[in-house]
Amino acid sequence: MADSLSPPESSRIQRKVAIAACFGVFLEWYDFLTFASLATYFSTLFFPQDNPVAALLASLATFGVGMLVRPLGAALFGTMGDKYGRRPVFIATIVLMGMATFCVGLLPTYAQVGMLAPALLLALRLLQGFAVGGEIGGSAVYLTEHAPIGKRGFYTSVLQLMGPLGILVSTFQIVLLQSLLSVDDFQAWGWRVPFLLSILLLLISLKSRVNMYESPVFIHLREKHALAKAPLRECLSNPHTLGRMALLFFCISAGGSLLFFSSQVYVNVYLKNVVRLDTQLAGTLVMLSTLLLFPLTIFFGWLSDRIGRRPLLLAGLLLGFLAIFPVFKGLMHYGNPALERFNREVPVALYGEACSYDPFTKTSNDCERNQELLARLGVSYTLFPATNSARNTEQPPNGTLLRIGNSEVIGFQPAAITQALKSEGWTEHADATQINKTMIFLLLLILLVAVGLITGPQTATLAELFPARTRYTAVALPHNLSAGWIGGLSPFMITLLSVKAGDPISGLWYPVGLLTLAFVIGFLFLPETRNVSLEDANFVE
Repeated sequence: MADSLSPPESSRIQRKVAIAACFGVFLEWYDFLTFASLATYFSTLFFPQDNPVAALLASLATFGVGMLVRPLGAALFGTMGDKYGRRPVFIATIVLMGMATFCVGLLPTYAQVGMLAPALLLALRLLQGFAVGGEIGGSAVYLTEHAPIGKRGFYTSVLQLMGPLGILVSTFQIVLLQSLLSVDDFQAWGWRVPFLLSILLLLISLKSRVNMYESPVFIHLREKHALAKAPLRECLSNPHTLGRMALLFFCISAGGSLLFFSSQVYVNVYLKNVVRLDTQLAGTLVMLSTLLLFPLTIFFGWLSDRIGRRPLLLAGLLLGFLAIFPVFKGLMHYGNPALERFNREVPVALYGEACSYDPFTKTSNDCERNQELLARLGVSYTLFPATNSARNTEQPPNGTLLRIGNSEVIGFQPAAITQALKSEGWTEHADATQINKTMIFLLLLILLVAVGLITGPQTATLAELFPARTRYTAVALPHNLSAGWIGGLSPFMITLLSVKAGDPISGLWYPVGLLTLAFVIGFLFLPETRNVSLEDANFVE
């Protein structure tokens, strides 16, 4: 076991283990954002263009299926990791994920091979998601089982930095390519570069994993002939383990993923589309705030070794659900006070039948088109049935009327709507002289503190919650389910609820409600795991 070695040798092994575990998580996030950022390009490259909206939705759906198969990968690779060892599974998952990512850059387009192109893209995305299911969660187990006693929180917190690092590298690479290449060149071949370059990350990661050591905890289990024969069945049949898996799903993993997506993914969309900040300014502010997540995560991981995991996790959940609404309202107040004033003082009412906007389907009537337009312009509105419209004008044939202050627009007329909004004080872009960049940055920092409070101790806590013989399976399955079903859906759910309510802020009830639930569950059931033995997992409440 690493702890029985000399300090220099033990430290060397721990460094190699940290590098091997982190590269896989970094590659996963690099792939995640690269694929998401290029979804609009994929819609024109890999899908028929007779219906561009349907093509874009198909592209986004192809991206989403990777999230759906993650639990399947978690179940399979988790079981293999508990039966045959962490090391061989880690080598298999990184090769599968890396090769699938690389092959995306080699795919023929729809213009070249027809429907075979989207079929191949879908197959590779399924392989990526399948491999990620075994990678994420398993990395936490492997790294924690090698961590020095008394320093697990600090040592394992570095794993959580790979998400923001992968996002930064992917974003920088795509922006750099788009600045160096013409639009036609990027469309023709430039989009392939990030995927082809991933082969370098794969080779580095593979080299580190081939030379890494098996988990000392797994070695001891194997020596004692205590390995689980059917880890998944054992997890699901053990009430104590099953309860901890539910705790992980609803509390720790859900809270961490909700806060991460809210503070890193949706906030960027909100600043650009709702607050109407310049795209470059919004991206810069989010990127600069993200850099502070690195020291925050390390610090809170270190602090969890001193005062425990439980108080920090609960503090992160509490700060998260208390701060989200004030922070996002503050971003509007300091980013675009003119639009804030417009939404507060100018009544916007939409009258129409069958206003049931759904981002998964093409808008089918003028009312839904107005909903989509107003949401895109960052305008709050109230939705009424057409029969409730108090006006002297004749009922329009399509039953749709938009009232903006004293102006009325019948049907869907984007130019007339935009002109009516401007006449009432709406501005298309935030006034640069009124933007308080310092306050926006500080508000973003509040959410990052909440993220750091959870991500700092999270990696160690995942492994410490479960007994060694089924740990890989027990961590990987609920963590991937939660990340995909709760966290991964959050940007979509926030946007959908906001459009339905006619208020850009209303969709935030999705993360706030789930974070509140996570805090209550954690307050009632979350144990302190800081001093738990990873060998026998005798939990100390």
